[in-house]
Amino acid sequence: MKKIGVYPGTFDPITYGHIDVVERSLKIVDGVIIAVSGYPRKDFLFTVEERIQLIEEIFKDNSSVKVESFDGLFVDYLKEKKINIVIRGLRAISDFDYEFQMVLINRKLNKDLETIFLMPREEYFYISSSIVKEIAKLGGSVSCFVPKNVEIALKKKFKGG
Repeated sequence: MKKIGVYPGTFDPITYGHIDVVERSLKIVDGVIIAVSGYPRKDFLFTVEERIQLIEEIFKDNSSVKVESFDGLFVDYLKEKKINIVIRGLRAISDFDYEFQMVLINRKLNKDLETIFLMPREEYFYISSSIVKEIAKLGGSVSCFVPKNVEIALKKKFKGG
């Protein structure tokens, strides 16, 4: 039986840091589902459909990676998929505080969940979607933070085409 892990997030937009976590996780699990959250907890730049399309384009040649969206409780999504492996990326201590809390809550809701924490390579450690959006909004180059398709999509969002 294949081990499948789910990497949840907003991915608004996906960055090289996220991509690195997916690639590293494939050394541990047989497949990864990138689960794009549509829960309107915050204002998104890209719609769920746009985020899925950007991610699918990046991983189009990798059959071990699938992209799906989910709404509602993440533990319910995992239960529906019959998956108990969660993949999370960690960049800094502040990430750990939030992630630790989420692991404990998710474990309380589903005692069978196992979470794998992966740190991106050093060159991606400081990248966040929020910073990438801010740079793009101010007209800066984001080519070293995101793939070309994401860079183009950011330019379209902030320049209207």
